Amino acid sequence: MTSAVIKDQPTGFSLAQYLTCLNGIVWREALRFLHQRERFVSALVRPLVWLFIFAAGFRQVLGISIIPPYETYILYEVYIAPGLMAMIQLFNGMQSSLSMVYDREMGNMRTLLVSPLPRWYLLFCKLLAGTAVSLLQVYAFLLIAWLWDIVPPPIGYLTVLPALILSGLMLGALGMLISSGIKQLENFAGVMNFVIFPMFFASSALYPLWRVQEGSPMLYYVCLFNPFTHAVELIRFALYGQMNWISLAVVGGCTAAFMIGAVFAYDPSRGLSRRGPAGGET
Repeated sequence: MTSAVIKDQPTGFSLAQYLTCLNGIVWREALRFLHQRERFVSALVRPLVWLFIFAAGFRQVLGISIIPPYETYILYEVYIAPGLMAMIQLFNGMQSSLSMVYDREMGNMRTLLVSPLPRWYLLFCKLLAGTAVSLLQVYAFLLIAWLWDIVPPPIGYLTVLPALILSGLMLGALGMLISSGIKQLENFAGVMNFVIFPMFFASSALYPLWRVQEGSPMLYYVCLFNPFTHAVELIRFALYGQMNWISLAVVGGCTAAFMIGAVFAYDPSRGLSRRGPAGGET
């Protein structure tokens, strides 16, 4: 009779249980975002400084010729707008990973990852939550840019959404992969500097690649193989209702690779179970 009862027990989880988990993780991230208003402000300060101050100074120096997806000459601030949108997602992905390190030290993430739900699903829910927060920040930036007379085609605000979701997932997965190797919260800020600034400046966010190639062919290839470059170009083309298929393939492939790496790194037999107690003590 006991074996019959065990045999009749359902295996796996229902769709409702998966959705409950997703809802809980997303709401937790949303509430944290609402209670940390300075996080929202700081996310907008960085791109707005580039938009209002640096763009004004570089406008005459870095004039932009007619390049796809633009059909005419554009101002410098119009060119850098997609790169600044990707910058918001890059910093948000790293900040979301910073919270992973904090939660792991406090024990919350350790408890979450040993729950019966699949580990890949828990990490994916965390990734979706961080991407949703970055979308709010990006559209707030687009509103301010619109007031500054940076106006893409009206349909662009809708067509750019899938590109923002995919790029947000890629950058969030990269941050998650990096956070898996950080044992103490204090070490994460230094690691961020070695990731964020090289990725941002060695890309097409602030200047077109043909200008980089004129100055340094070696740096051109570094920018060309930088995943952040393709995230910027995917957003740039989507903002004007076009598709950059090469960037789509690169961003999609990197998203899958970073996510698989994060799931593998957060395996208890290789990651969390081999770490010391909370706070990095041994």
